[in-house]
Amino acid sequence: MFKAFTPQRQHVLESCPMNSLENRADLDAADHQRMTHDEAVAWAKGMIPALAGRATEAEHLRELPQATIDEVAASGAFRLLVPSDLGGWGLGLRSITEMARVMAHGCVSSAWTISFLMLHNWFVARGPKVLQDDLFATRPYVMMPCPLAPTGTAIPVRGGYKMTGRWQWATGVQHADWVMVNTLVDRDGEPEARYCLAPISDVEVDDVWWTSGMRGTGSNDIVADQVFVPEHRTMTAADFRGDEPPGAGVRSDAFVRYPLTPVLVLVAAAPALGGAEAAVDLFREHMRERLLPYSAGERQAAQPASQVRLAEALATVRAARLVWQDAIDDVCDIYDAGRQLNRRERSRYRLAAAHTVRLSLQAVNIVLEGSGASVFFEDAPLGRIQRDLVTIKGHVVYDWDRAAQLVGKLEIGEEPGPTDML
Repeated sequence: MFKAFTPQRQHVLESCPMNSLENRADLDAADHQRMTHDEAVAWAKGMIPALAGRATEAEHLRELPQATIDEVAASGAFRLLVPSDLGGWGLGLRSITEMARVMAHGCVSSAWTISFLMLHNWFVARGPKVLQDDLFATRPYVMMPCPLAPTGTAIPVRGGYKMTGRWQWATGVQHADWVMVNTLVDRDGEPEARYCLAPISDVEVDDVWWTSGMRGTGSNDIVADQVFVPEHRTMTAADFRGDEPPGAGVRSDAFVRYPLTPVLVLVAAAPALGGAEAAVDLFREHMRERLLPYSAGERQAAQPASQVRLAEALATVRAARLVWQDAIDDVCDIYDAGRQLNRRERSRYRLAAAHTVRLSLQAVNIVLEGSGASVFFEDAPLGRIQRDLVTIKGHVVYDWDRAAQLVGKLEIGEEPGPTDML
């Protein structure tokens, strides 16, 4: 079944001239106070009760409730990674990862979707200035999914390309005003990967997101058939993924130059970690309240085996957080100092992210084994967290065998393959 989605809100800033990006940014800034890192994390903590209260609704809707999107928009938080000279908050990797981890204590699917909608503004900021000016023309952020696999084609025509294809995993597409997809262009028999950006009204959304976990992300398919995309709304994958993306030449924020894959995998690991932390907290409270069935009123909290189980889960999730945080700090310190990562070093951060997700799911499984059957009701938070983390673990970048094999290959001096995500 196909659904054609149109933008849910059109923020047209009618009271300022449309030929001045600075004026538009100033007007938006008047409505939204720019937050510091600490303020942004505090805002994310404040969102936990609302996200937890809507988690069941998000699962049933198979997308985020509109109230959640409206709250994030009202706070200005979608501008988190937009460069400050474009009216954004100009924050970076430490901010978005910590906010995503914290929000996942309320709902893993919501934290994933919100953080991706924030992150994809950074994708635009990595593009050439003409692309940024176009997409940020009416407000200093976009709502945009970005499937990364090149499962479409783009045929060169006068002034641009004709785009055709189907792209999976379009997180948050129900709330989008733009889409960004990866295509292959035939250049005299040689394929060139090129990202194309188009208004949501130019494509169709196929409602396929019937899953057991991460249902609230609404990660449906995008379908395009001969959609015209002007040249300035495209960029080569080499430019987008490279160490010197076009946006680095026009934006002063150091985060614009950060490496794409390490950032992506560490951000996406954050909701898994936060969900695992929440699961351990829920198990602790569950232990205190639960009377063991077929016992003389014995509380689970008094059972030595359950106490050991709780300690094991705490140790496991703590190890996951240390691996994750160490990787984030390394990437930030290296790029803030003006240095770069080579391919071998990048593979290690992909492995760190995969290990974070692997340990997070282990921690959740540890507590679920001792929680009884009641946590598997559809609206039980512990069962939902497990469903979500099992689904996250299936993401290609968290395939442990592939991530570990890539690191091992590079560690012994072999070259990565053309499809290895680094």
